[in-house]
Amino acid sequence: MNILILGSGGREHTFAWKIAQSPKCENLFVAPGNSGTANIATNVNIGVTDFPAIKALVLEHNIDMVVVGPEDPLVQGVHDFFLNDDAIKHVSVIGPQKVAAELEGSKEFAKEFLYRHNIPTAAYESFIAETVEKGYAFLETLKAPYVLKADGLAAGKGVVILNDLDKAKAELKSMLVDAKFGAASTKVVIEEFLDGIELSCFVLTDGENYKILPTAKDYKRIGEGDTGLNTGGMGAVSPVPFATDEFLNKIEERIVKPTISGFKKDNLPYVGFVFIGLIKVGDDPKVIEYNVRMGDPETEVVLPRLKNDFVDVLQAMAEGTLDKINLEIDDRAATTIMLVSGGYPEAYEKGKEITGVDAIEDSIPFHAGAVIKDGKIVTSGGRVMAITSYGDTYQEAIKKSYQNIEKLHFDKMNYRKDIGFDL
Repeated sequence: MNILILGSGGREHTFAWKIAQSPKCENLFVAPGNSGTANIATNVNIGVTDFPAIKALVLEHNIDMVVVGPEDPLVQGVHDFFLNDDAIKHVSVIGPQKVAAELEGSKEFAKEFLYRHNIPTAAYESFIAETVEKGYAFLETLKAPYVLKADGLAAGKGVVILNDLDKAKAELKSMLVDAKFGAASTKVVIEEFLDGIELSCFVLTDGENYKILPTAKDYKRIGEGDTGLNTGGMGAVSPVPFATDEFLNKIEERIVKPTISGFKKDNLPYVGFVFIGLIKVGDDPKVIEYNVRMGDPETEVVLPRLKNDFVDVLQAMAEGTLDKINLEIDDRAATTIMLVSGGYPEAYEKGKEITGVDAIEDSIPFHAGAVIKDGKIVTSGGRVMAITSYGDTYQEAIKKSYQNIEKLHFDKMNYRKDIGFDL
C-alpha cells in the first residue's frame, strides 16, 4: 500500500514510525512532515488543509490510504472532500466526516451529545455576546474555580480556569465581546469545575465496532508541579497507574459504549480515532472533552505499546472489520518527555540547531517542531521533540528519557523535570 499521513508533529512522526514497520506499507508520504519523518518517509511540502494539493498528491503517487493527524482538516471536511470526488473516493481516509468532527470543532456540540446520550460530564451552559449578562448570572450560581471554554478550535488554548468571580466575568467579556480567541470564542461554554485527576482514553472505531487502546496521562502546564500556562502537552505516561481494571470497566460501560452507539443514533459517520479526555472524580470517570484524533504527546506513549501491525489495524478500521482484530499490548510502561523552545507557550525563536540526536540510546526521539535545513536539524515550533522510553515501571521509563535528554542540546531548550510526579 501507498500511505499518506497528514500533519507535522510528534503524533505524525509516531504514526510514520509505526506504519513504516509494516511489510504492507510500500511507499510512505507525510505532508508536510518534519525532520523525523524525513528519515523514514517522503515529506511533501503541502498544508494539511490544502485539499486540492492533497488530491493531486494522492493521484500522482497512487495513494491507497490517508491517515489524518491533526483536527483542522477533519473539522474542515477532508474526509467528505474525498467521498465527494469520483477520482479519489476509493481512497481510505482514517478520520471522521465533517459532521462528526464537530465533536471537537464545537464544545457546545460535544456537550449536547454527552447530555443526549447520558454520558457523565460537568454541568454547563453556553453563551454568546448578546447573552453575556446571562453568563455573568450563571457564573454567580457556580462555586470557584470557574471554567470558561471557547466553543471553537483555539489551538488548545481556549480553556481558561479562574478562581475569582470578577476575573471570570471579565474573561467572559474578553472572550465574547472583545473576541479574545477570534471566531473560536463567538460562543463560550461555562462549566462546573470537576475536581480530580485527569487521564486520556483512546478508542479506535470503524463506525460499528470499537477497540480501546492503552490509557495515558499527559501534563499540560509548562511549569513543574502543574503550574503556569497551558501548553499542547509537556509529557505523558502509559499506562495510568490509578486506572484499575474496575475503573477501566466503568470507562467502557458508561462512556465508550454510549459514545460509539451515540455516533450511530445521531448519524455521525465515524471511522478513526476517538480521544476521550476524562477526569476521575472520586471513583467515577467523567468526560471533559472529545477530540476526533489521537492526542499529542499521548500518541508517543500509546502507539509504541501497540504490538500489532498498525497497517492491519488501520485497514480493519477502513473496511469495517475491526471486530476481527485482537489488539496486542506491550506490558511495559512507556513515557515521553517533551523538549520545548525557550519562551513557549508564549513567544519563542525558531531555527536553533539541535545536536545529540544520534547519541540517544534505548529511547526513541519523536520529532515535532523540528525540520532539516542545510543538512542540520533545527527547531521550527514550540514543542520540538518528544523523548520516549520503555521500562518495567513508569519510573524506570522516565529515568531513561531524562538520561537521554542530557545528550541533547539546542539554544534555550526547556522541559519539565517532574513528569509523573503526581502518580
